[in-house]
Amino acid sequence: QVQLVESGGGLVQAGGSLRLSCAASGSIAGINAMGWFRQAPGKQRELVAGITRNGKTNYADSVKGRFTISGDNARNTVYLQMNSLKPEDTAVYYCNAELLKNDCWGRGTQVTVSS
Repeated sequence: QVQLVESGGGLVQAGGSLRLSCAASGSIAGINAMGWFRQAPGKQRELVAGITRNGKTNYADSVKGRFTISGDNARNTVYLQMNSLKPEDTAVYYCNAELLKNDCWGRGTQVTVSS
């Protein structure tokens, strides 16, 4: 059993920054990788950034150079630093934990970027 809690979302003007946090609790030893997904109105949920236990990262092309994912294994927390935010980044951002046979999802945090 893994519990994920996101925080750090909010309203920001275009060009601004936000830092999202995802704290994992429970059976965290079973987590192999974590990531951030987002879902905007009328769109499918998409991968924004992911990070493995060993620190390998990957990003969606749309956020490369602007977003940075990082992990703190000691704190069981993953962060998403979002810079140079654009209105098209507006979405609900969900934290994800990859386990052996299934994924665990947080409830999401709203990010709204005004133009």
